[in-house]
Formats: sequence, structure tokens, C-alpha cells
Amino acid sequence: MLLYGGYGLVILGLIISLWASWNVNATFKRYEKDYNSRGLTAAQVARQILDDNGLYQISVERVSGKLTDHYDPRANVIRLSDSVHDSISVAAIGVAAHECGHAVQHEVGYFPMKVRSAVIPVTQIGSKFWYIIFVLGLILGGSYMGETLQLVGILLFTAIVFFQLITLPVEFNASSRAMQTLESRYILAGDELKKSRKVLTAAALTYVAALLNSILQLLRLISIAKGNDRRR
Repeated sequence: MLLYGGYGLVILGLIISLWASWNVNATFKRYEKDYNSRGLTAAQVARQILDDNGLYQISVERVSGKLTDHYDPRANVIRLSDSVHDSISVAAIGVAAHECGHAVQHEVGYFPMKVRSAVIPVTQIGSKFWYIIFVLGLILGGSYMGETLQLVGILLFTAIVFFQLITLPVEFNASSRAMQTLESRYILAGDELKKSRKVLTAAALTYVAALLNSILQLLRLISIAKGNDRRR
């Protein structure tokens, strides 16, 4: 995204993203040795939450990596990473419950999740082509075609920003559902809940950071396009 000159916004966005990534990993590591008093694994907790919500058709599987956990609605599966699946830490249980929160959202038709799913095709196109289209517009300069391509590139990138924006309520709601379930089902209590919440909060901040980073990049693109127009 460093097209030319004035790297301030991009550098600021990079710093925010790096901090958020460091924070979630550091927070998870801080609590991955704090074990829950019931001795439940994250996989067991996930299975319990799914069954309690009547989601018997959704399986729980292991996936390689660290913090690569996700819910796949197409395959009806929650995949828990190596660092989470068999762990009995409050950190791992929080992550597993969060992914179950996404499964419940999908089951009840949570509106922001529907919106996010609807814009995925546009977002996928935008992520592949916005840069090429925008740079081609810069190459063509202040011509009608050049300005049009710059605008299309900006609009495609705006779709990415919108996707990240609608992702925020999806992620925060999933974490809220997770914490409520862990407390109401007496899976975690007291300090265990507090520590698990800190892990989920740190994870949520990565999405906030990604949005801020993209907004800064969008502002940079608009600034570049305007600067190019003034040089006509």
C-alpha cells in the first residue's frame, strides 16, 4: 500500500496492527497455564455448549497452528487449534466458547452475520483487484479512464473496510455470548471468568486494529487520488 510519499498513515496503521497481534498472543500466553477448576478441555466445553444449544450436527475438530480457531458454517464444524483443543486453560476455554458463539449466531440468524456473509463475494473481489485497478488508474493519470479506475479501486477497498466494520459486532457479540454461557453453565467462575474475558477482549481488539488500519489506508488512497487530480 506504500504507493509513494507520505507514509505516516500507513506506518501508524502498521504499528496499531502489530501491537494488537502482540497483545492477543501475550494475553493468551499469560493465561494458558491457568487451568479451570473442573478440569474440562476446550474441546469438551465446545461440545457441551453446542449440545446445550441443540447444535448436535456441528462437530468439533482439531486444526494445526496456534490461535487458528474458527467456525466453518459450510462444513458444520468448529475447528480448534493445537494450542486450544486439549487445553484445560481458561484462555483456551474462552476461545472455544467464542467459536461456539459464532455457531449460535448462525443458528439464530444473527443479522450482522447475515450482512457479513452477503458482502463476502464483493470483499473477495475487492481484496484481489483493488490495488491493481487503483495503480493502473494512477498510471493513466488525470484522464477520464484514469480517474474512473482510481474511483473503482477506492470503492473496492471501501467494501473491505465495510466488511471489517460489520465484523466488529459479530465478534463482540460472539464473545458476549461466550462469557454468558461460561458463567450460566458454571463452566468458569470468579477469576477464571475474568481471565477468560481478558483473552477474548484482546482478540476482539485485533479486529478493531484491522479496521483502523484499513480506514487509515483508505484515507491514504483518497489523498493520493486527490493529489493526482491536482497535478492535472
